[in-house]
Amino acid sequence: MITLFATGAGFGLPEISPYVTKTEVQLMMAGLDYRKTVGSRETAPKGQLPWIEDAAQAIGDSTFIRVHIERKYDVDLDIGLSGKERAQAWAIERMIENQLGWVSAYFRFLEPANFEKGPARWFDQAPAHLRDELRRELKDAVAANIRSVGVGRHLREEVAWLGGLSLRALDELLEDKAYLMRDTHPVGVDATAFAMLAAIMTPFFDSPLRREAESYPRLVAYVGRMMARFYPAYPWGLRQAA
Repeated sequence: MITLFATGAGFGLPEISPYVTKTEVQLMMAGLDYRKTVGSRETAPKGQLPWIEDAAQAIGDSTFIRVHIERKYDVDLDIGLSGKERAQAWAIERMIENQLGWVSAYFRFLEPANFEKGPARWFDQAPAHLRDELRRELKDAVAANIRSVGVGRHLREEVAWLGGLSLRALDELLEDKAYLMRDTHPVGVDATAFAMLAAIMTPFFDSPLRREAESYPRLVAYVGRMMARFYPAYPWGLRQAA
């Protein structure tokens, strides 16, 4: 059986990391049996979560996990899409992960109030004399990554504006369909879009990006639809901000 090494529930979400959510939803889309356990970046093959272990083979990074399950288990998560639609789905996924994801991380990690109530709590069980240093190292590392991709070089309002462009694009692409590419069923890119939008919309964190996302009724309904389909037991509709 496949083992998915995950982050665990938190921040009002079934998984803290949108990339873990993406992989878990794609495993469910593929109809594959798997077990989930909380993983560690220190033991991950690429130093990040998620990763999976499948018949003693370790695969890291959500994109390459998808490649592995599609090839090994003869699954097509984009079933029914034309070549052009597959290209569009890939372009949408890159916009989400290579731009919107970094904007989301900016507001989760670099907004002081959000960092203190969220990521900073990961070290609550560490020895008291190490907690502040660990929190500072995490924040500095994430800030360096966000700056290296360009997002962290902008003013806060400029970062929010950039994220808003991607949200508007997703809303236009979704139109009045149930899912991004098809009205009948979700495909691979829906796992990516849903995971990132849910991470942005969770009321656990306050940000201009969240408020912008919530201003699009179609995106809000889309996240609710995907949550009900893949995490029906999770109380998303009754979620609390703290």
